[in-house]
Amino acid sequence: MNQLANLQFALPAGSIDSYVRSVNQVPILSFDEEQRLARLLQENDDIEAARQLVMSHLRFVVKIARGYSGYGLQQADLIQEGSIGLMKAVKRFNPDFGVRLVSFAVHWVRAEIHEFILKNWRVVKIATTKAQRKLFFNLRSSKKRLGWLNQQEVNEVAKDLGVKPSDVIEMEKRMSNYDATFDTHLDDNEESYNTPASYLENNEAGPEELLESKQNIDHEQETLQNAIALLDDRSKDIISSRWLVEKKATLHELAAIHNISAERVRQIENSAIKKLKASIKE
Repeated sequence: MNQLANLQFALPAGSIDSYVRSVNQVPILSFDEEQRLARLLQENDDIEAARQLVMSHLRFVVKIARGYSGYGLQQADLIQEGSIGLMKAVKRFNPDFGVRLVSFAVHWVRAEIHEFILKNWRVVKIATTKAQRKLFFNLRSSKKRLGWLNQQEVNEVAKDLGVKPSDVIEMEKRMSNYDATFDTHLDDNEESYNTPASYLENNEAGPEELLESKQNIDHEQETLQNAIALLDDRSKDIISSRWLVEKKATLHELAAIHNISAERVRQIENSAIKKLKASIKE
């Protein structure tokens, strides 16, 4: 497993856009492919399997890193740190848990980015303890405006984060002690200047949740389709007409179609649902 540390995924010296385009071209692994590669790495220390796992998830590192662009740090540095977190996650990933790597890795990616931000955002460290670090990142997202928090807002933030009001005030003072104006001047270079307004975290970044949600939906749909395929034709038609179409058929309508009683349709429907549940559970 020590070979994993030798993997290099440094960003090229060229445009960051070129790097983003290149990682977005790497195909996303299916669940089975991911499991196979993870087992090769776990059991055989397969460095090529590790490389494929990392490469296929770099696009998510980019998306997560973009959520922290408001801190005024270089995007390439944030991506680089996030990639280190991804490699640490790949090294520790256990396929036996049956979860997707992206769900496991997101915590490692964010941890590395957080550590980098805390070390570089200010010359003087503003968060040295675990509690202060938690407060630092949560306070930024909790503030609804750029001005100082009033006492009511301080109390609300303290209650939400489970800390003392005095801790919130102290952290706000540390965060506000920055040599920058609130507004740019006409002669400022807009491409390189960052106002305090740009230091608010972009909470829209959450690719791991979106991917996992989509994969779960796809998996559930596939499982349901496979279960329905095991039913007889009449049961399939009744289940489809009653549950899988926008305009659902009534028991009496289906009874007329299949030349049986409405009660018999209900019995077939209940029996089919039980079979589907059992099949899906298996």
